[in-house]
Amino acid sequence: MFKKILLALVLILLALGIYYRDLVSYGWMQAKGQLSILANVRDVSEVLSDPSFPDSLKARIRLIEEIKQFGVDSLGLNPSENYTTFYDQGGKPILWVLTASDRYKLNAREWSFPIIGSFAYKGYFDSTRAAREEAEMIREGLDTDIGEVSAWSTLGYLKDPILSSMLNRTEGSLASLILHELTHGTLFVKNNLELNENLASFVGDVGAVRFLNQKYGPDSPQLKRYQYSKRYNDAYSQHILRGAKRLDSLYATFPNQQPTAQKDTLKFRLIRDIVFDLDTLLGGPRSLSRKRRWDETKLPNNAYFIGFQTYKSQQNTFQEEFEKRFGGDFKRYLAYLKEKYPSL
Repeated sequence: MFKKILLALVLILLALGIYYRDLVSYGWMQAKGQLSILANVRDVSEVLSDPSFPDSLKARIRLIEEIKQFGVDSLGLNPSENYTTFYDQGGKPILWVLTASDRYKLNAREWSFPIIGSFAYKGYFDSTRAAREEAEMIREGLDTDIGEVSAWSTLGYLKDPILSSMLNRTEGSLASLILHELTHGTLFVKNNLELNENLASFVGDVGAVRFLNQKYGPDSPQLKRYQYSKRYNDAYSQHILRGAKRLDSLYATFPNQQPTAQKDTLKFRLIRDIVFDLDTLLGGPRSLSRKRRWDETKLPNNAYFIGFQTYKSQQNTFQEEFEKRFGGDFKRYLAYLKEKYPSL
């Protein structure tokens, strides 16, 4: 009887493995990528005592330690063991993220995973596989966007390392990045990616301003540089989000999702107008040098606009609630959000 039960379980597992072979294969790839990184990290204490490691980069690691502590003490983020190890990327990217959307609708393709839920993007430690799966989606008629990722959060399941590429960031950019990722480890709502990423972006941006003001002072070049960068990035994001609404209005006039040359032409013209108008942001073309410049041979598509909806569409809502209901008290606001949105 026991052998029959065991055989039945094996057959069920085999059947599930075959049925979910893509998910199993993807999970194995991700696990292998994470394990490869974790097997090659060094403790931060070891790096800081290494005489061959540049002092300028050691200063950046110490800065990350300060940012972490500021996030706990001043913002109410949860303490964690993240960023207590260091991984040298060797100047190479290690993670790519794929986003996809319908051709005539700003509707993100979602991927579902056990425990953590659904996501409107998919990460890859293998760029070849990322490119292969992107090509498959393009053949399906989807718009796609793929890009390198500078950091990620394992939501406390693993100890996330400092990546060597992080150390090249300015003080403000580094603070925003670290606080963004630590927010995921503090509050992460299953199947609500837009809330999670918007909240993390809000905490990262506002927290970075507060950290720079506390550490360097209100008239410091570090704070002024970050504030200018934030003003430009906010203006850029709002412009793209307004463009997304214009695209929604255009697509609403299409009777169906069947591809036609006329629909593609109308879509192309509108996207071209949206991105070419970026030259007017904060004083003209010079300010655009920090962002991707577009030309008619390579324009963004729906997947690019969806990325901004995921990360930036709720910033004004968070800002207004934070200021009006909580008077700028970050700890109180975060405690309220934790109670309102049960986390993983």
